Amino acid sequence: MVDSLRRIREPLFVIRKNGSAVPVSGGYAQLCGEVTPADAHPLLGYAAPCLPEQLGDPGFCAELGIRYPYLGGSMAKGISSVAMARELGEAGMLGFFGAAGLPLEVVAAALDKLVTSGLPYGVNLIHSPHEPELESSLVDLYIRKGVRLVEASAFLALSLPLVRYRLHGIHKNGDGVIVAPNRIVAKVSREELAERFFSPPPEKFLKVLLAEGSITPGQAELATLIPMAQEVTAEADSGGHTDNRPALALFPTILSLAQRMQTLHGYDVQLRVGLAGGIGTPASAAAAFAMGAAYIMAGSVHQGCVESGTSDAVREMLAVTRQADVTMAPAADMFEMGVTVQVLKRGTMFPMRAAKLYELYRNCAGLDEIPLSEREKLEKSLFLVPLEQIWQETRAYFSRRDPRQVERGDRDPRHRMALVFRWYLGQGAHWAKDGELSRRMDYQIWCGPAMGAFNEWAAGSFLESPARRRVSTVALNLLYGAALLARAASLRRQGVGLPPELLRAEPLPIEQIKEYLG
Repeated sequence: MVDSLRRIREPLFVIRKNGSAVPVSGGYAQLCGEVTPADAHPLLGYAAPCLPEQLGDPGFCAELGIRYPYLGGSMAKGISSVAMARELGEAGMLGFFGAAGLPLEVVAAALDKLVTSGLPYGVNLIHSPHEPELESSLVDLYIRKGVRLVEASAFLALSLPLVRYRLHGIHKNGDGVIVAPNRIVAKVSREELAERFFSPPPEKFLKVLLAEGSITPGQAELATLIPMAQEVTAEADSGGHTDNRPALALFPTILSLAQRMQTLHGYDVQLRVGLAGGIGTPASAAAAFAMGAAYIMAGSVHQGCVESGTSDAVREMLAVTRQADVTMAPAADMFEMGVTVQVLKRGTMFPMRAAKLYELYRNCAGLDEIPLSEREKLEKSLFLVPLEQIWQETRAYFSRRDPRQVERGDRDPRHRMALVFRWYLGQGAHWAKDGELSRRMDYQIWCGPAMGAFNEWAAGSFLESPARRRVSTVALNLLYGAALLARAASLRRQGVGLPPELLRAEPLPIEQIKEYLG
């Protein structure tokens, strides 16, 4: 039974023969009627072929030029690396390069490698409310390099640069069909934000773009007929920026919204919803597709793969993570706003120390207002140098990157304190990514509970070792396992009992999966 069910390309009939349930892949089944051949056997159940590429929306895959409905979500500072995007592209999937937090020249160099690869890829654009010029510069770079797919993440509202990217080059082809070359996959966890992405670009932004000459009047008219994003990823309990939403509640709501917005606006394109957050096992992938996901997106489990742009030290920490080993901590990019990100707490003191910094920020008017005992603790255990020295380093950094931050910090003690505290939060991510062992207790590792679920599923298999976790192997196991579980669920609904190992879809070597896929 096990081997027969695993051959997901072949039909599976379960018949009763000599008092036992027997799997067969050939022959004829009579579902009704009175004529029964003498050598016939009662049919207990039937499982149709189920291939991974059939799990999601085939139109989505065709439009993106991929085989499987599987995306690798972006992880900041190049953790979702060029190598990872290439590996997923070669395997018939698509990965987003994690451009957030990287200098423009580094992002440009990465894009050059991805463009020349000839493989499908995307690039992240993270919302930067405190640095709108950075967001605008990234959009300029993406347009100049010909980037056609962007993952918009952590957006609190639509922004002018994002709208400008979406509308660049919009036109009608010879058949009168609206063509918007630049595509956005929006990652959201709130219904009201999903509605904005499923709506046409706001009129206020169209007026600005018209006034500055970024679009023509004709393009502004076409803009009212397309959604900002044809695809929205419902982001459940993920690593990094997240609202910790439960997938079983969030996804159906966003899917229902997509259907309403499709009817309301009458778009010529199909609105689609994918699911991210908490996907780390074949069972969670199967559940996503069963709910109607057009595609799934993985993140945390990819960070533990050999192609990720992080350190071996982090990979080793992630390999022993359990579901309860994550917590929320203040976000470096939106510190003053009180925004938090989900991070690993096992093996690091970063979450506790970051929370202490935010407490001080809320209660003190500036660095000089911090109680002496607390300041000494900070300088001894977190910063390891006087806070004034950190401010001078931070001041020099922002003098190059954003001089307005320096001007404000010089006149506003509380903003100066925020910039100093953000230094620690930002460095925590760098220390982890670079594997700085002397600062291991200060590692900031973005991670969701999917990592713990993956580790439990992979325990005792070849995927238990972080050195054997290739992103394509992990991805194909999740997809193949989801297809296998879909077949198993079909038989279970018909009353066919199955061995426990089939309900787990244990990890298989990539060669064996390819054999079963035919």
